[in-house]
Amino acid sequence: MSEKAIPPSADAAARRTKNSRAVQILARGGYIASGVLHVLVAWLAVQLALGQPEGQADESGAFRTLAQMPGGEVVLWAVAVGFAALAVWQLLTAAVGAPNAGSQAGARAKSAAKGVLYAVLAVSGVRAAQGTGGSGRSEESMTAQVLEMPGGPWLVGAGGLAIVGVGVYHVVKGARKKFLRDLTGTGGGSVGQVVVRLGQVGYVAKGIALGVVGGLIVAAAVTTDAAQAGGLDEALRTMRDQPFGTALLIVVGLGIGAFGLYSFARARFARL
Repeated sequence: MSEKAIPPSADAAARRTKNSRAVQILARGGYIASGVLHVLVAWLAVQLALGQPEGQADESGAFRTLAQMPGGEVVLWAVAVGFAALAVWQLLTAAVGAPNAGSQAGARAKSAAKGVLYAVLAVSGVRAAQGTGGSGRSEESMTAQVLEMPGGPWLVGAGGLAIVGVGVYHVVKGARKKFLRDLTGTGGGSVGQVVVRLGQVGYVAKGIALGVVGGLIVAAAVTTDAAQAGGLDEALRTMRDQPFGTALLIVVGLGIGAFGLYSFARARFARL
């Protein structure tokens, strides 16, 4: 998407909207929504490790857990609005570009992908609030459909490798503290060491989980067996079933919780 692809008037309007105080406040609310979701997934993951599953240890399970809490419907609507606002902000960033980005094309593509992801989460939140959320087991059916297409195993394998790549990116981003580029001191404050440590642990743990998800999808492509595929819940169950899997799953679950706490901090310190 080039600068010339957007008429000057539309580009200016998009920039004004993106930089408006209202949109930025709502976008920060999206990071709070992300924090809520990750903390709930972490709780479900630890419960799974301890043999006390309360539900699927993924986004769908987190939404259903929220729905069952007192006042959960109100919280779900707030979470959905936060994700929707963050989706709008990311898509506007994809349209007008990110300041100080090394590669505008790469930054725009990344923002567009994030915008779509947050939009999907917003829709999932709305469906959960309305009581129409699905079972969260769509990964296998989607994989099965793609496997039946010409060249389907190659497409599924490529998708799995892409997810593995995202997982590696998260691990590197956490280990090298590259996430600090997303933050800035606001209101005279600064990012403390607690936030840095939460970011490091959180990104690495999330990267490991995504790597396992991608590995399961690659396995489905190699075996042409859609049952091998799965989302985050299946990935965490796979971890649990390995030698020392209970300890590993608890560590990863706590790491995902750390990412959730980091997301709360990011709501304040995010560079918007």
